[in-house]
Amino acid sequence: MVTDRTAPAETTALAAEVEGLLEPAEPDGVFRDTRECAGGLVLAGLLLVSPPTPRPKTETR
Repeated sequence: MVTDRTAPAETTALAAEVEGLLEPAEPDGVFRDTRECAGGLVLAGLLLVSPPTPRPKTETR
């Protein structure tokens, strides 16, 4: 009977690589706060709803 002694080491390395690809660690500084996102949306909404700035009237004679 032929036994392959390298298979368990290769399988372990492959399993660790697959797990790393399936569950990647999140990079630092990417986490978002719900209040921060809500505040940004409210600010963007207020800027879109606000009236435009008045333009100076031109006098035509």
